[in-house]
Amino acid sequence: MSLATEKPRVSVIIPVYNCPDYIGQAVESVLNQTYCNFELIVINDGSREETHLKLQPYREKIRYIYQENQGVAAARNRGIEIAQGEFVAFLDHDDFFLPNKLALQVNCFDAQPEVGILHTGWRRVNQLGEAIEDVKPWHRVPVLDLENWVRWMPILFSAMMFRRCWLEEVGGLDREFKQASDLDLVQRLALMGCETAWVPEVTVCYREHSSNDSLNTPLQALESWRVRDRFFARSDLPAGVRCLERECRYRTLVWVAWRLYCTGYFGEMVEYLEKSLTYSPYSLTKTVSDWVKTFAGYSGESGYELDALRLSQSKPWQQMVSCFGSIY
Repeated sequence: MSLATEKPRVSVIIPVYNCPDYIGQAVESVLNQTYCNFELIVINDGSREETHLKLQPYREKIRYIYQENQGVAAARNRGIEIAQGEFVAFLDHDDFFLPNKLALQVNCFDAQPEVGILHTGWRRVNQLGEAIEDVKPWHRVPVLDLENWVRWMPILFSAMMFRRCWLEEVGGLDREFKQASDLDLVQRLALMGCETAWVPEVTVCYREHSSNDSLNTPLQALESWRVRDRFFARSDLPAGVRCLERECRYRTLVWVAWRLYCTGYFGEMVEYLEKSLTYSPYSLTKTVSDWVKTFAGYSGESGYELDALRLSQSKPWQQMVSCFGSIY
């Protein structure tokens, strides 16, 4: 960790809200980095007393800010406002860095001064922190230019690092979004010309547990669609990106439908699949086939197994397919 008299090159920002079980491991994973010239900023976003007490042993090693609950985007923005580092890394309160995370990304920034964002892979872990699967998105999306960001958006915020000047220029995260502020931020940065490069290494562990915010998939679906609406409503989009609108809208709707399937929201899943028909480039029969193929692909990439029988036998799916038969 940076000495008091030395300006840190990296500011690590952890927004925390009611996470007493995991916040200690998150903090420890930063303090135990092989790279030492950093500051650790913890923004307590109105947590209950138990979380505050869990952070007490670290108060001499972190910059600790308490604020009334305003949401994760506001907490991250507060961290950006007080950050001193040239680079900013975010860490969710239930995730944890692997030991060489900061070193790898700082070295890559130094070698690529034109790059404003660095992205890495991540490891899915269970509630106990035990490995499930390594996710390496660069195999599917080798180049993270504007068009591929808009097409695929392979985002895990804890796996990324930013030049602070870009975060300040873009105006930080939009507090309107509870789950999709990261998606919105990266779209805006890419449109401004902020270049992204992969560091093809796994550097962070993403913990899956029963209280993950991402399990609120109806909200995730709604906000993902609103981010797309806002993006494609802009008048300054390059022609090449404008041409991707129908494809991106279709893929977004199928992706959120898959997320809804994974979390058991079959009725909502069907609503988004039906909406995707408006943007599908395929016939009805081929579209349905593409839905199943895409679900299987997303499941495989994420280490899940698609239960096609469960999907096809669900009442909402059968009602949808039956409706298709009566219409066509």
